[in-house]
This record gives sequence, structure tokens and C-alpha cells, in this order.
Amino acid sequence: MLKALKLEPQHCTGCMQCEMACSYENEGVFNPAKSRIKVFTFHEAGRFAPYTCTQCEEAWCMHACPVEAITLNAQTGAKEVADAVCVGCKVCTIACPFGTVNYNQATGKVIKCDLCGGDPWCAKACPTGAITWTDADQTGFQRMYAWAQQSPAGEASYILPQKKDPAAYGPSA
Repeated sequence: MLKALKLEPQHCTGCMQCEMACSYENEGVFNPAKSRIKVFTFHEAGRFAPYTCTQCEEAWCMHACPVEAITLNAQTGAKEVADAVCVGCKVCTIACPFGTVNYNQATGKVIKCDLCGGDPWCAKACPTGAITWTDADQTGFQRMYAWAQQSPAGEASYILPQKKDPAAYGPSA
């Protein structure tokens, strides 16, 4: 089963534990500037939102790389940067529509989330559940359900009968 990071900004308190865990795991230092996940702060609204590479199915960063330094890890689904191949041209940073591929001045290479090899530290460090490591097929289910709850018909129209009785689903055509 393929897994994915599920980001739920409504649970984020802005503690930055995800950034600290990421920078330590990947760079060996507690430095949010070296993290592959960022927490955006919306001061006026008093809200925070964690954000990182979404591991796009059709990854523009991967297709844009002229030396093929970004490849798919079939086990984790991550699009990973091979430091030994990357020439630091930054074409992938331009190609990424979300701005989650960044240039590391210290190494002259690009960095992006690699899902920590299938055991993401940002999710382990998050104390509020704003970042979780879950079944990839379920990452949007709760949001879709919450949206459906707001329909004009109300909550009752979206609750399926609990029994597997065909008659419970209405007349058949």
C-alpha cells in the first residue's frame, strides 16, 4: 500500500517541530531554513499551514531536469534528487508550480522532500496531527466528507445505511 503525507492546516499550531525534525534528519542540524517542509504563518488570521512537496503524479520537476537527477522511488512514491547527478541548474525549481523544490547554497544542489525513505520525520514530530503518514488513497477523504456535510440537504443526505440490504438504498430501476 502506497502511503502519503496528509497535511491538515486546521490542526497546525505553528510549533515548527516538523521543520526541526526534517532539518535534523536531512541536514544533521536543527535549522528550519534547511527543512524540506515549511510552516506558513498567516499573522492576520492567526493561522499556520504546513506545506511540502506533494509528490505529483506528473512531476514537472522530474520532467524538467536536464540531467535526470530526479527519479521516482517506486517503493515510497517520492520523487528523489540524486545529489551525485544534480548539477544545480535550478530548472526544477522553476518547473515546480508549488515552489517546494529549493536550492541549497551550501551544496550547490537542489533539495526537496523525499518522504524520509518512507518514514517521514515531520509526521512523527507533529504533536497535533496536522501532518500524518497515511494510506495515499485516503488523504482527501475527510475533506471531501466535511464538504459534503455542508450541502443544502444537510448531513442526513450523505449518511449511507449501515445494513447491506438492497432495499435500504431505495427502489431499483
